[in-house]
Amino acid sequence: MQAKVPPTNWRIVLIKVPAEPSRHRVAVWRELRKIGALSIGQGVWAVPNVPAFTAGIDKATALVERAGGDIIFLNATGASAADSARFEAMFTTAREDDWAEFLSDCTKYEAELDKEIRIRKFTLAELEEEDQSLDRLRRWHRDLKARDVFGAGNSDQATAALQHCTQRFGDYSERVIAALHDSEPNDVDDRR
Repeated sequence: MQAKVPPTNWRIVLIKVPAEPSRHRVAVWRELRKIGALSIGQGVWAVPNVPAFTAGIDKATALVERAGGDIIFLNATGASAADSARFEAMFTTAREDDWAEFLSDCTKYEAELDKEIRIRKFTLAELEEEDQSLDRLRRWHRDLKARDVFGAGNSDQATAALQHCTQRFGDYSERVIAALHDSEPNDVDDRR
């Protein structure tokens, strides 16, 4: 007999923030979106009740309290296995959208490297800028990975894309160093 998988426990967050000034509502909304909370209605958000979301929920709580608003937490599970599965699917779809955006930025990063190689912009300043962009992608990947608790279908593709960006940056770095030393890279060609 197959073991029954326990339903996911969700943390439901009910928020009421004064309408004015609107910056408070926006700050709370941004924090909840940043951590990957699922909006399920006006002022109603949900996250899996796992430690990966605790720090973001704590920040959102502080923002609500600072604005003079109210925040209430509820724990919930699906009323049935089908309900639980649908809610997990909604959450996973949101993560797949996040990963798709990440993949798009990886493509943009590689296009930027291609452009710099094409125009032979091999400067330390450009190298630093590309390094910072790659660090941003790494941080974003780490954050997405932490909140992708159900394993979105495109997460492996995103991990591979980040690894490819890292390799491409290594190639660009070699070209910059070679150019700075006034020599052509012998074993580096224009392959992607």
